[in-house]
Amino acid sequence: MFTLTERVAPWVIFAPRDDRFLTDQLAVLRERDGLVVHLPARELMEPERLFRAFAHRLGFPSYHGHNWDALVDCLADLHGPSHGRTAVAVMVDDADVLLDASHLPTLVSVLGQAAERANLQLGADGEPTGISPIAQHFVFSLTSTRARDFLDGLEGPEQEVEVADPYLLFTLDMW
Repeated sequence: MFTLTERVAPWVIFAPRDDRFLTDQLAVLRERDGLVVHLPARELMEPERLFRAFAHRLGFPSYHGHNWDALVDCLADLHGPSHGRTAVAVMVDDADVLLDASHLPTLVSVLGQAAERANLQLGADGEPTGISPIAQHFVFSLTSTRARDFLDGLEGPEQEVEVADPYLLFTLDMW
């Protein structure tokens, strides 16, 4: 299955919005003073809007470059003074609308890269950063689409995608 409170994979999860297990995981995360951030999927339909939405909702620094590499870097550094929490779950609400988005495979890969770096506290070179790691996960919350419908396009080298109905679990294996 998955956990949102520990620094273990999977990093990206597709799950039904009203799933009891997901609801319980979010409750435990909040009880442990973790942070749950909600992003409406409609704000993520185009990359330019997506970069702005992440930067705004997560309080990225002003030097955020509004590109995929900058998104990885800022998400991987989310442990810093921006929120001071020990764990974070970013919820992409009503993610069904992203099913046919051409940039979805890139987005999921980028989120996986960022979460792997944050959970393991490895730099872009795979070396330890010396910074305390945090539990970081991304959840695509679905209202009517099945998680398995998102499978196409997400499988690739260094990517592990598992269908565990009703979930789709994504992990990156970079190192």
